[in-house]
Amino acid sequence: MTRKDTTETREHGAAEYPRRENVAVIEAPAAAGGGEDILETLLRKFPTRDARVAVMGLGYVGLPLVRLFASKGFRVIAADIDQSKIEQLNRGRSYIKSVPSSAIAKHLANKQLLATSDFRNLASADAIFVCVPTPLTVEGKPDVSSIRQTAKAIGATLRRGQLIILESTSYPGTTREIMLPELERRGLKCGKDFFLAFSPEREDPGNKDFTIEQIPKVVGGIDAPSCRAAAALYGEAVTKVVVVSSCEAAEAAKLLENIYRCVNIALVNELKMCFDRMDIDVWEVIGAAATKPFGFQAFYPGPGLGGHCIPIDPFYLSWKAREFQFNTRFIDLAGELNTQMPYYVMSKLDEGLRGQGKKLAGSRILMLGLAYKKDIDDPRESPAFKMLELLEQKGALVVYNDPNIPKYPSADHYKHLKVSSVAVTEETLAAADAVLIVTNHSDYDYEMIARHAPLIVDTRNACAAQTRWREKIVRA
Repeated sequence: MTRKDTTETREHGAAEYPRRENVAVIEAPAAAGGGEDILETLLRKFPTRDARVAVMGLGYVGLPLVRLFASKGFRVIAADIDQSKIEQLNRGRSYIKSVPSSAIAKHLANKQLLATSDFRNLASADAIFVCVPTPLTVEGKPDVSSIRQTAKAIGATLRRGQLIILESTSYPGTTREIMLPELERRGLKCGKDFFLAFSPEREDPGNKDFTIEQIPKVVGGIDAPSCRAAAALYGEAVTKVVVVSSCEAAEAAKLLENIYRCVNIALVNELKMCFDRMDIDVWEVIGAAATKPFGFQAFYPGPGLGGHCIPIDPFYLSWKAREFQFNTRFIDLAGELNTQMPYYVMSKLDEGLRGQGKKLAGSRILMLGLAYKKDIDDPRESPAFKMLELLEQKGALVVYNDPNIPKYPSADHYKHLKVSSVAVTEETLAAADAVLIVTNHSDYDYEMIARHAPLIVDTRNACAAQTRWREKIVRA
C-alpha cells in the first residue's frame, strides 16, 4: 500500500469542482476477462459527470448523499420504497432538517434529480449507493433484511460496468456474505463485470463544524478494481478518501468509531451516578479534566443513548464475535450501563417530586425534547421514548414539546404511547408538576423555563447558568 497527496481542480462547463485528497491507494491488478476496460470506461465518466448515480434509501444518510452528489454536478436517482418520501421530493420538499427544501427544488429544476419508487430505474445508474436501515431484532440480533432485499432489487437489473457501494452499517462480512452472492446470482462476476465496495456513512446530524463533504470517506472494496472505482467516485465529491484493504476492514472501522463513543459515554454515565452519591458535580469535573491539552477527550453524560448508530452498531460486532467464540465484554457492559440511564432519570424525577410532597402517579410531567441530540429532528432510538413508557407505567400524565418534532412520531415500537405536543409557555410550565429536560435544544429559553417551572429535572446540564433557580433544579 502506498500513499499519495494530490490537489486537483477540474472544470465542467462553467462550474469548477475542487478536490483535495489524501488517499491510501491499493495497487489494482488488471481484472481478467475485460474487466480493466470496463473499469477504465467507468472511471472516465466520473470527472466529466457523465456518470449517473443512484441512492437507495432516502433517510438521514441517503438524502444528504443525494444532495451532495447533485451539488457536484451528477445526475442522481433517489429511490425508496416509501412513496410519501418520493412524493415530497418531487414537490421540491425535504423532510429532513439538514437538507433544505430549496436544495431539492433546485436540483429538480436543473433536471439533476429523479425521485422514484420504481427500482427498474436503477438500470440506468452507473453507481448505486445503498443506505437502508439496519436495526436490531427484538432479540437483539442484527436485522440485515433490508440489505438483502435491496441487493436482490439491484441484482434484478444489474448490468456490466455498474458500481455498487453499501453505506449501511453492519457487521464485518456483510458486503461479501450478503451483497456479493445476491449480485452474482444472475451470472455477472464482481471485479470483472461489476464492482462492489463498502464505505461507512459518517453522518453527524446537527454538527455544523463538519459537512458531509468535509468528513473523510473510508473505502474498502471486494477486490482492488472495486476499491479503485469507489475511491475515484467519492474523490469527486468529498475532500478526503481513505482506502483500506478490504470491505471487512471498512465495516470494522465504522463499528470501532461507534463502540468508542458507546464505551466512553457509558463511563461518564457511571461516573455521574457515582459522583452524585458523593455530592460532586460531574459536569464540573469533566470541564476541569478537559483543560488538559493531551491524553483526554471530553464525553458527557445524558439520559441514555440515541440515534441509529451508537445504541445499535456495537451489538452488531458482539453478535458477529460470537461466531469466533469471543465475548465482547466492554461492549456488553457499556450497553448495560447506558440502557439503565432512563431508570436513573426516573429515580431522580421521583426523588424531586417527593421533595415537594408529590408522587409520580398522577403528576403532570412536561418533557422537553424527543430528538436524541441537540438541535436535530431525528428521534430514532431516543431515550425519550423509554422514559415516556416508564412514566406511563408509573401513572404520570405526560405531554411533550420538541421544536423540531412538533408531531409525535408513529414508528411501530413507540406508537402505542399516548402523548400530545404542547407549546412551551408560562402557563404550560406552571401547570406542570415537573419539567423533564431530555434534549437541550438551543431554541429553548432556559431562563423562562427555570423561572416558571415548579421543578426541573435536567439530564443535559441545560440549566447550568440558571443559578438563581438552583433550588428547584435537579440534575439527573
